[in-house]
Amino acid sequence: MGRLIAATLFLLIFTLLHSSHACPKCPYPTPSIPHPKHHPKHPPKVKPYPKPKPHPPKPPVVGPPKPPPVVPPPLPPVVVPQPPPYVKPPPVPPVVGPPKPPPVVYPPVPPVVGPPKPPPVVYPPVPPVVGPPKPPPVVYPPVPPVVGPPKPPPVVYPPQPCPPPPPPPPKETCPADTLKLGACVDLISGMIPIRIGADAKSTCCPVLQGLADLDAALCLCTTIKAKLLNLNLVLPVALELLIGCGKSLPPGYQCPA
Repeated sequence: MGRLIAATLFLLIFTLLHSSHACPKCPYPTPSIPHPKHHPKHPPKVKPYPKPKPHPPKPPVVGPPKPPPVVPPPLPPVVVPQPPPYVKPPPVPPVVGPPKPPPVVYPPVPPVVGPPKPPPVVYPPVPPVVGPPKPPPVVYPPVPPVVGPPKPPPVVYPPQPCPPPPPPPPKETCPADTLKLGACVDLISGMIPIRIGADAKSTCCPVLQGLADLDAALCLCTTIKAKLLNLNLVLPVALELLIGCGKSLPPGYQCPA
């Protein structure tokens, strides 16, 4: 059956190739002439399908016997060596250094006293500047008074007592001897960096003996100003001299301007 199909296919292919090569340059295809069918005189012999031969059963493949499983001997337990117990080192004694030297005490430095300040420069008075005369004032017509509603009566308050009169200012003139006071001030100005001694008290105290406390201070202030001395340097020494002569002054006393 298979051979018949193969022969039929081969015949058909050969017919097609022959018809295509018959007229290679014809514009129209050549019609194929039908061939009469040839009936085979005898039907093809078909061999019977061979019966499959029975295969004998194969014996099972038996391999060599497996060896018994190898059981390893039990391993001994792993013993980890423990470190020795930690022992703290003995405490380190504190480091004691040599004793510190005693602090150096310097002697007190005496205050530096500068030279006395020069007397103030007195300038001549400046004459007043006279400008042009002012224009006469503009006189406006009088404005009639505006009469408003009557004012309420004034409120009468009780009379207040009058404040006491201020104390009389200290006298600007000194009743003591000016020459003796000048000698006293010269002694005081020469003893500024030194303490007041017995010479200054014996010279100044008799001059200030009969004066009041404030009058004696005023006399010394006037003499210091007349000699153009520095009040900031001489006045504290002069007030100390007054206290040494038995005079009492208010705290923070300053010379009048």
